[in-house]
Amino acid sequence: MPPQRRSLPAVWRHGARVAPVPRDIPEETPLALTFNRDTYAVMMGTPADLEDFAVGFALTEGIVAQAGEIAALDVLEHPQGIELRMDLADSRLAALTRRRRRMAGPTGCGLCGIDSLAEAVRPPAVVAPGSAVTAADIAQALRAMEPLQALNAATHAVHAAAFWHPADGIVALREDVGRHNALDKLAGALARAGRSAADGIVLLSSRVSIEMVQKAAAIGAPVLVAVSAPTAHAVRLAEAAGMTLVAVARRDGFEVFCGEQRIRTEARAHVA
Repeated sequence: MPPQRRSLPAVWRHGARVAPVPRDIPEETPLALTFNRDTYAVMMGTPADLEDFAVGFALTEGIVAQAGEIAALDVLEHPQGIELRMDLADSRLAALTRRRRRMAGPTGCGLCGIDSLAEAVRPPAVVAPGSAVTAADIAQALRAMEPLQALNAATHAVHAAAFWHPADGIVALREDVGRHNALDKLAGALARAGRSAADGIVLLSSRVSIEMVQKAAAIGAPVLVAVSAPTAHAVRLAEAAGMTLVAVARRDGFEVFCGEQRIRTEARAHVA
């Protein structure tokens, strides 16, 4: 598989000062997601955690309802890119035919070439009530997430999605040049580990668009926390999903756009 990043020469300039510098930059590769040998989507992404990406994409796009409905998964390298070849159980083939979506576009674009406007703004899944969280929980999750973003620390050019649990801390974190891809990789990682997103916090290093809400709702995440701002449509979808949407989240505070009932003001009790 191609490396996640490469070191390339660059020229640093500051006023009259000029110096050659090495620069680590992330790699991006065409990733073709195929089902029963038929190409469904081509995304640009970071060539890492590809099994997680394939499973997560299938789940968050509604192609399968659970990871076990993927009968086989192979990662195949081609001269032009990487194929994530999945075979579906017979029960899912009819659903795939009904809901056809083709995407081929620049990094992070989740709606390129979509066949239906209604598909672009499809209603999200409704999440379960889940557990309440505190401001201290959110701050702790953000602090735990930052040092685990190894690829971004090296390149300053990728997004991360993580899942935090009150008892276990950061359970999984995935990075990618595309924010949608990072969330799909996280979804796949949780599904393959048999973990639910219903009892913790999904964290995003990016802004919150409608696709991010749709994908988070698809894996049952009741609390979505992002370091950047949401779009207005994303807030409306989060409300429709019954989700708690926290954004502009920093260590010293955050903004709650909907679902404030899940934010408890008292500190979490700790038993010695």
